[in-house]
Amino acid sequence: MSTPSQPVQPSPSAENVYPFESKHKTLRKLWQQWQPGVPRDSRQLDADAPPSVELAGFEPGAKPFSAGQGKQHDKDSVSALARELDGLQNIFYADRRFKLLVILQGMDAAGKDGTLRGVFGQMTPLGVHTVGWKAPTDAEKAHDYLWRIHQQVPGAGEIVVFNRSQYEDVLVPVVNGWITPEQQAQRYAQINDFERMLSENGTLVVKFMLHISKDEQRQRLQERLDDPCKHWKFDESDLKVRAQWDEYQQAYEKLLAATHTPWAPWTIVPADSKTHRNLMIATLLREVLGNLELQYPAGSPALEKIQVK
Repeated sequence: MSTPSQPVQPSPSAENVYPFESKHKTLRKLWQQWQPGVPRDSRQLDADAPPSVELAGFEPGAKPFSAGQGKQHDKDSVSALARELDGLQNIFYADRRFKLLVILQGMDAAGKDGTLRGVFGQMTPLGVHTVGWKAPTDAEKAHDYLWRIHQQVPGAGEIVVFNRSQYEDVLVPVVNGWITPEQQAQRYAQINDFERMLSENGTLVVKFMLHISKDEQRQRLQERLDDPCKHWKFDESDLKVRAQWDEYQQAYEKLLAATHTPWAPWTIVPADSKTHRNLMIATLLREVLGNLELQYPAGSPALEKIQVK
């Protein structure tokens, strides 16, 4: 386990809200333990790159947010949290002071789709949608790599969940040697500036790295092969990426260190347990939304005199 990070000064954002801490001391400390160190203002970094995060210090099979009362209790807690998030999303949409971008990033089979179902599945379609990112099209390649991303960020009152994200552009090209170390560092800086711009214009950027073990990934990929109903989820390229496991882990360690900022911090989510993964993410999203002190807008005084007949 990494050394718990300390609170940092908030980055300017809508309403001067800094939502990435819990008001509850125990939960705040626990949350910090699953962040990759202290968030750093990338504009004030020394010339040298920050040291890589050691993912080996974060146990994929851990269950830090579990009450220890068994899997069914945790499942019930996830269901209750999902209903609570649905209610908060309704107020979020009506309030319209903020936008929320949730990023789910992780290796194949880490549980991005499962998180969408378990955490966001009870939300009404009003004001919430997901975007699944795949290899860029020819039209997208004709622009800078953030062009397609910017088109999908949330508007006022909206919640958008990214299944993969702009971070694919500092993972796949890095592992395959398609960009130089200088270009890699440049992209880190560009992504940090992009997310800071979103933050300063009212978008909360919440980033979860779903941290699965290599053995758990093997089991989940095999399940897709063994079940004909899951064959559609399997691609032969998944095996090529699995063969590059160590290289991807190193790429994640570098990007986590370089892009863990006060305006868009990372949380590393142990993902070997599907139920606990959902429990942790739902708990933290409730904290983020709760910190905003959301409220329904006041209606017109004239409404009080209207009687529907």
